[in-house]
Amino acid sequence: MKYYIISGEASGDLHGSNLMKALFKQDKEADIRFWGGDLMQQVGGELVMHYKERQFMGFAEVILNLRKVLGHIKFCKNDIQKFQPDVIIFIDNSGFNLRIAKWAKALNYKTHYYISPQVWASRASRVEKIKQDIDAMYCILPFEKAFYKKYNYDVNFVGHPLIDAIADRPQVEEDIFRKENNLSDQPIIALLPGSRKQEITKMLGVMLSLVDDFKDYQFVIAGAPSQDFEFYKGFIKKKNIKFISNKTYDLLSISSAALVTSGTATLETALFKVPQVVCYKANAISYQIAKRIITLKYISLVNLIMDREVVTELIQGDLNKKRLKKELTAILNTEKREQLFLDYYELEQILGGRGASENTAKLIYDAVKPPKQ
Repeated sequence: MKYYIISGEASGDLHGSNLMKALFKQDKEADIRFWGGDLMQQVGGELVMHYKERQFMGFAEVILNLRKVLGHIKFCKNDIQKFQPDVIIFIDNSGFNLRIAKWAKALNYKTHYYISPQVWASRASRVEKIKQDIDAMYCILPFEKAFYKKYNYDVNFVGHPLIDAIADRPQVEEDIFRKENNLSDQPIIALLPGSRKQEITKMLGVMLSLVDDFKDYQFVIAGAPSQDFEFYKGFIKKKNIKFISNKTYDLLSISSAALVTSGTATLETALFKVPQVVCYKANAISYQIAKRIITLKYISLVNLIMDREVVTELIQGDLNKKRLKKELTAILNTEKREQLFLDYYELEQILGGRGASENTAKLIYDAVKPPKQ
C-alpha cells in the first residue's frame, strides 16, 4: 500500500523512522513518501521535505514566517494529490498536521494520527475537530486515553516509543566514548538546550553561566542534528565546556546530571535515569500568549505523566543563574538523586512495556489493508 507520513522536528523523525521500520515488516511492498529527516530517510521511502526547512518556534515566529508556512501547506496538499496514498499518517506537529488533516478528510483520504496533538494542554475544544478529521488516533501517554474518553472519542494507547528507542540502542563503552569525543575523566553535566536556534541561544547562555561554579565537572553540550557546529562554537569559551553532536543518548548514558530544555528530552533524560533540572525560556510575546491558553500545572513530560513534581522546572524569569545553581547543586546531592531514581523507575512502569511502533503499525495496516478476495 501507499503511505504518506508527515512529521516535524527531530523527535518526529526518530519516532517516524521506527514506525516506518514496523510498517515495512507489516507490508513488505509498502511505498512510503514522507516529510521528516535523516533517520526516516535511512529507513527507505522518499523524502519530500526535511524538517530543517520548516522549523519555527512559538507563535511569534510562526506569524513572522506565515507566508513560508502557507506555502508549505499548499505544496503538501498538491504532493498528496499526486501520490494518492491509501492512508495519511500524521506524527505530532499539530499546527501543520491538523490543517492538512481537515483538507484530507474532506477529500475522503484515510487519516491516522500517531502521537496525539497536545490538546490536553490547551484549547481542548479542538478535540471536536479532531474527531471529525482523524479516523484513528494512537496515543503514547497513558493519561491521554482517559482525556479523550471525556469527549466520547475512543483512541488507542500504544505505549511510548522512547522505551524501544532507548532499549534498542547499542551500549556505549564509556572509556572509548570519552576518548573519541575528547572528554576528560571528570563527571559530566549534560546540557540539552533544544533543537531550534532561538531556544538554544536562550538556554545555553544561562546553562553555561554555571561553569565556573562546578569546576570538578565538565559541561557537555548535546548538539542537535538540525544545527551545525559553527552555530555552537561561539558558546564554547571555557576549558571544561565540551561539545558532542547528534549523540545525545550516548552522552546521557554516562552523565551524572543534566540541564534540559522542556520537551521530549525531559522524558528521554528520565528514562536514562539521569537527575535533571528542566529549563524553559521563550520569546516574551510567545510566552505571554502561551501562558493565557495553556492550562497545565507542569511543562515537563516527567511531571505531567507522574501528576506531581518529580523534577524541578525553572520557567521564564525563574530560569536565572542563582536558581539554576541551587537546583543543580541539589540533584548532585545524594538524597535528592536517590529519590529521583525511585521516581524514574515508577515513571517507566506507568509508560508500559515495549512495542509502541509495532503496535501502531499493525493497527494502521489492519485498518486500511484491502479485504481478501
